[in-house]
Amino acid sequence: MTVPTDLLNELRIDRTEASAPNRAWALGLAALAVVVVLLVAAWWLWGQNAPPEVRTAVVKSSGNGGANATILDANGYVVARRMATVSAKVTGKVRDVLIEEGQRVEAGQVIATLDVIDASAQRDLASAQLAAARSQVDNVQAQLREADANVKRQENLVNKHFVSQAQYDQAVAQRDALAAQLATAKDQANVASKQLRITGIGIDNTVVRAPFAGVVIAKSAQPGEMISPLSAGGGFTRTGIGTIVDMNSLEIEVDVNEAAIGRVQPKMPVNITLNAYPNWAIPGEVIAIIPTADRGKATVKVRVALKVRDPRIVPDMGAHVSFLEVAKQADASPRQATILAPLAAVVTRNGADTVFVVEGDRVVMRKPRLGRTLGDAREVLEGLAIGDTVVLDPGANLADGARVSRAAVQ
Repeated sequence: MTVPTDLLNELRIDRTEASAPNRAWALGLAALAVVVVLLVAAWWLWGQNAPPEVRTAVVKSSGNGGANATILDANGYVVARRMATVSAKVTGKVRDVLIEEGQRVEAGQVIATLDVIDASAQRDLASAQLAAARSQVDNVQAQLREADANVKRQENLVNKHFVSQAQYDQAVAQRDALAAQLATAKDQANVASKQLRITGIGIDNTVVRAPFAGVVIAKSAQPGEMISPLSAGGGFTRTGIGTIVDMNSLEIEVDVNEAAIGRVQPKMPVNITLNAYPNWAIPGEVIAIIPTADRGKATVKVRVALKVRDPRIVPDMGAHVSFLEVAKQADASPRQATILAPLAAVVTRNGADTVFVVEGDRVVMRKPRLGRTLGDAREVLEGLAIGDTVVLDPGANLADGARVSRAAVQ
C-alpha cells in the first residue's frame, strides 16, 4: 500500500509556488489604481483652487510735471480733407488705366483714357457742318456783290430815265435780302464753329486727369469696362477710375464727450498716438470744434491738425489724442503730474470707489480718493501711485487678498 500512496503524492499539484506571481501582479494593479486615483484627485483639487486669470494695467501719469498736463483724452481716426474718387465727365468704355495703388500723381496728370470713337465722329460731323456753313457764307457774299453792283447801275439808269423806278426798287430789295441771308449764313457758321469746339471738349473729356497732387489709394476700373458719372447701365458700370488722397491734408477727427467739450479750445496743443505706432508721440493742435453734436452718441466732433508729415500716417488709422493744458506764465511753480487710473479698474463696493491692486500673486483692495473722469481714465487724488498694477474689470467674486494670475499687462 505504500507504493500507490507515494505515487499519488507525486501526482498532486503544488500551488504554493504558482500563486506567488499572481499575488504580485494583483498588488501592482492595486498600486497603479491608487496612483491614478490620487492624480485625478490632485488635478481636481488644483483645478478647483487655481487662481483666476485677470487683466491688468499700470497706473500712469498724464504729464511730466512741466508746463503741459493732459486734461482730456479722446479717440478718433486719421481723415483726409482732400480726397476724391476721380471719374470721367462722360459715359464711355475705358481704354487705358495709367495708375496703381500707392502711386503718387501730380495735378493734371493723365490717369486714364476712354474710347474716343464716338467723340471723334461727333467732331468730324461738326467740322463738316462748319465747312458747309462757311461755303454758304461765300456763296451769299458773291451774290450780294453782284446785287450791289446791279443797284448802282440801276441808280444811274433811273436818274437818266432809262429804267423805271420800280425796276430800281426791285434791285434794292434783292440786294437787301441777300445782305440778310449773308448775316444768317455768318450766324450759322459761328454756331457750327462753336459746335466744333464743343466736340473738341467732348474728346478732351475722354481723358481723365488727377484733380490735385496726391497718392492713389484705390484703383476702381480696368480697361474694357464701362464708366459713367451717373451709374448708367446699373451694376455693370463703374462710377470712378480711382481714389486719390492729398496726404498733406491729413488730420485727426475725434469725438469728445459733450460733457467735457468745454475744456477744448482752438489752438490747444495735443499729443497724438497712432494705434499702429503706440510709442510714437506726434505733436498737434486743435483746428476747430464742429458746432454740432451727435445726439445718439452725445459727442462733439473736434478737428486736430498734425504737425508732423510722415508716410506712415495714412487715412482711417485709429488715433488717441491727449488734450494738453498750458500752464499760465504767471504760474512759476511746476505743475504736479496728474495720476490716472484706467476707468475699467474702478468698481463700486459698498457705495465707495474701489480698486484692486496686484501685489505679487494676490490682490489688495483699496479705496482711493478719485477726481475727474478724463476720457477712459479717472484722476487719482490719493490712494494710488504711478506704477501700481490694477485689475481691469474685477468680478464681483474678487475679494481682498485673493490669489490671481495675470493674463497680460497693458
